[in-house]
Amino acid sequence: MRIAVDAMGGDHAPRDVVRGAIDYALHSTDEISLVGDVPRLEREAASYGKGTPANVLFVDAPEVVEMGDHPAIAIRTKRRSSIVVATDLVRDGAADAVVSAGSTGATMAAAIFRLGRIEGIDRPALSAHMVTATGPVMLLDVGANVDSDPENLVQFAAMGAIFAEHVLHVPNPRIGLLNIGEEVEKGDELAREAHAKLASLDLHFVGNVEPHDLIGHRADVIVCDGFVGNVVIKFFEGITSFIFRALREDLQQGPIAPLALLALKPGFDRMKARFDYERYGGAPLLGVKGVSIVTHGRARARMIEHAIRVASESSQARVPELIAQWTREHPALVHRGVRSRIAARLHRERG
Repeated sequence: MRIAVDAMGGDHAPRDVVRGAIDYALHSTDEISLVGDVPRLEREAASYGKGTPANVLFVDAPEVVEMGDHPAIAIRTKRRSSIVVATDLVRDGAADAVVSAGSTGATMAAAIFRLGRIEGIDRPALSAHMVTATGPVMLLDVGANVDSDPENLVQFAAMGAIFAEHVLHVPNPRIGLLNIGEEVEKGDELAREAHAKLASLDLHFVGNVEPHDLIGHRADVIVCDGFVGNVVIKFFEGITSFIFRALREDLQQGPIAPLALLALKPGFDRMKARFDYERYGGAPLLGVKGVSIVTHGRARARMIEHAIRVASESSQARVPELIAQWTREHPALVHRGVRSRIAARLHRERG
């Protein structure tokens, strides 16, 4: 696989991005294109001390999309920015996937405007992995769309199921709909209509899933509106960090704290490994014509390495092609959603 990496994106770029890419390349035959300020990238690679593997290339992109830039405007005006050049490598067939720890909005805008949406997918969705004691739970959408309709949620479910099965290797993934109760009649109109549509399809739909069931791993893929999903994932990240921080602080109190920490260290190490979200790499933007992986802005080298692995596995599994195949097999559902939105817009304009 050929992976284009936005080497200038992220809080710790380019240092950790370069190091993560080199670490991956040393144990892979994939071709990694580091896109950014080439002289600076070469200096970072030299300072790492591991050498530059033959399968690591440098591609020049002198501009950078800053976190404060408006995503859509930056994509149009900064044509030589690292995220645009990296995404264009995928568009032009010179790479199979793009990875970025930079601005999420810019990464999504580049993917949507430079790669385009898969025919039949009205709105691409951004997914995230919530780490549980029994494996990852895939939640989508987590921010690409702040308002969705029932057809959008059905498409999110299908795309999530494809990714879970072919990249996370979950056989026949269970699909859940995030709601305020398990009963069919629970929730607002969006949730009730989405429930009916999901129940009628050839997906392993297990019904409504309440928030506490996210950690209970009642479903492998859980769908919701992007506004709700973004709130949920940020709360989950915050509460997880708080718990680990509080435990560490409390166990450091008292005269026997060093001995207690030493005795508990094996258990903490196992817990840390169990809830290690870095190994899932990043969030795939599903529904675009190519593989686009958005990893955390605070990603260090190890998470970058895993993000490249996820990009490679997604490319090998041909995730965009499988999503396109699903839309072709369900034309009535896809086009009904498009027609309903066009009709609603015309009604508003005439009203």
